[in-house]
Amino acid sequence: MAGGVGSRFWPLSRTNRPKQFLDILNTGKTLIQQTFERFEFFCPAENIFIVSSEIYKDIIKEQLPNVSNNNILLEPIRRNTAPCVAYANEKIRLINPDANIIVAPSDHVILNEDRFQTVINNGLSFTQNNNALVTIGIKPTNPNTGYGYIQYEDSESKGNNIFKVKTFTEKPNLELAEIFLKSGDFLWNSGIFIWNLNSISESFQKFLPDVYNLFIKDRSFYFKESEKENISKIYASCKNISIDYGIMEKADNVFVIAADFGWSDLGTWGSLFEQIDKNEYNNSCNNSKTLIYDTTNSIISIDNNNIAVIQGLDNFIVALENNCLLICNKSAEQKVRDVVNDIKNKFGEQYI
Repeated sequence: MAGGVGSRFWPLSRTNRPKQFLDILNTGKTLIQQTFERFEFFCPAENIFIVSSEIYKDIIKEQLPNVSNNNILLEPIRRNTAPCVAYANEKIRLINPDANIIVAPSDHVILNEDRFQTVINNGLSFTQNNNALVTIGIKPTNPNTGYGYIQYEDSESKGNNIFKVKTFTEKPNLELAEIFLKSGDFLWNSGIFIWNLNSISESFQKFLPDVYNLFIKDRSFYFKESEKENISKIYASCKNISIDYGIMEKADNVFVIAADFGWSDLGTWGSLFEQIDKNEYNNSCNNSKTLIYDTTNSIISIDNNNIAVIQGLDNFIVALENNCLLICNKSAEQKVRDVVNDIKNKFGEQYI
């Protein structure tokens, strides 16, 4: 899944080039390139599908030149993750109606690749033999309010740290997140899913039949020139709904794998700060033309066209990119998305 705009990473992540297409960790590869290579361990390149917005077609081809056009699924408008999954399902069905499927965002960081491979393989073995929808849960290390949480039935282990899901909770406030952390039976929701095609199709028919029926009404256009035209009509009629809310929170055959493989969704500046190197004052700065005085615990991202002087800050985000400047306390980073909406409404889309 590669269609998001990463608005909480503004101004570095912009609509015309969002964070999945950036080398945000200075590794020499963008996040989507790293993700693609990660999943080549589980299936050949020809079995990897990229679902994204039409406006990112050229960027995807530039960064993943070996991916076939047939494997790049372009959405004409954003409709959240359920239509994205339904679209991919029907193309996969024509290749292999018994497919085992992994669904993953394109912009996550995985530090322990070996452990990640073990978790995914355990999940694939489970879904291949069971009518089950599996999500990957991350053992929490702090009461993070930027993630959704999954509570699991710790008495119903299926082996390999696979448990029946009890409840899903959207991003909680700090007090509730602290309770979750202390309870010991809550995990962060990574947004990575594993299931077989029959199981997820059955769930679509039960919980999102209107979405399901749009994509199965006529399968004759998939992998043909008329696909774009027909998908445009489908998306115009399709509701905007997430796979979490539409299916995962309603189904009774949902399981979670409790995992720990150095995961971050890099959803905010603060999550990036946790992943990158800091100096002796616990500051991170990407630009040698920046002078920093009496400043601590801050992340400073200044584009190479500018000189910046930072003085007297603690626990701040300072980001300057292409005519837009953000100065924000790290504790308020979740408000960046609201700020982007305000900018759009007041100054226009060219700044987002």
